[in-house]
Amino acid sequence: MSTGVTKGGVAAPAIGIQLYSLRERIAAMGLAHVLEEVAAMGFAGVELAGLHDLSAATFRDTLARLGLQLAAAHVPLPDRDGFTALLDAEAAIGAKRIVVAFQPPECFADAPAIAGTAQRLNALAAAARRYGMTLGYHNHHWEFASRIDGRPAHDILFADLDPAVFAEIDTYWARVGGADPVALVTGFAGRASLLHLKDGPLDDPRSPMTALGTGRMDIPALLAVSRAAWHIVELDRCATDMLAAVRASHAFLARHA
Repeated sequence: MSTGVTKGGVAAPAIGIQLYSLRERIAAMGLAHVLEEVAAMGFAGVELAGLHDLSAATFRDTLARLGLQLAAAHVPLPDRDGFTALLDAEAAIGAKRIVVAFQPPECFADAPAIAGTAQRLNALAAAARRYGMTLGYHNHHWEFASRIDGRPAHDILFADLDPAVFAEIDTYWARVGGADPVALVTGFAGRASLLHLKDGPLDDPRSPMTALGTGRMDIPALLAVSRAAWHIVELDRCATDMLAAVRASHAFLARHA
C-alpha cells in the first residue's frame, strides 16, 4: 500500500489513481475488476469519476475489501436545485472530499465570468459543508492561459473563493497553460491538498500523455515542494498502453516517495 513516512516522521502523501484514466478498461471489464487491479499495483486509494456498473453500497464494500481509500470524487457543478441530489449521492459512497472537475473556458474569459464561477463554487462549498464534505476545484490549461490584467484566471478565481475550497492542482495542465507548476504548488502550500500528476510532451493539449518520469515534466521537483495529502496519477489519454502506464507511474512515485 502506497503510504509512507518521511524521515521527519511526517506521513508522506498517499498515492492515488483518478479512475478516469482507466475509463476504457472499466467499460470493458467493470469497475470492481479495475479496483482489484489498482489495489494489486499498490495504490492506496482512488479518485472516483462515476460509479459505472456498481451501486454505491457495492462500491463502498469493494473499497473496504481491497483496503482502498476514497481520496475524492469528481463531480459536476449543478444548478442550486441540483445540490441536494448531488450531495446525497456523494454521501452514499462515503465521499469526504468532492472536486468540481472543470468549468469551461468561457467561465474564465473575463473578470465578471470568473466572479460568477466563484459564486457558484462557493454556494456548492457551503452546501457540501453541511454534509461534512469539503469542496475542491480541478484546473485544466485554460485557467492559466486566460489572463486578466496580467493575472492568470486561476489566481483570480481562488482569490474569490472561500478559503475552505481547496485546489486540486493538475500540474501538467498548469504547465501547458503557461504556469510554473513548482512555483504554483509552492505558493498554494496547504491549500493544494490534492495534486494531479501526469507526464508528456507539454505541447498541444491534444497530445497523448506518458507514464510519469518519461515525459518533460520535472516530477521530482514537484514532489519536493508538495504538501498534499494525495498524489494522484491521471492520464487523460496515453501514447502507450494505459494500464502499463498507470502501473509504471505508481512505481515511479513509490521510488521517489
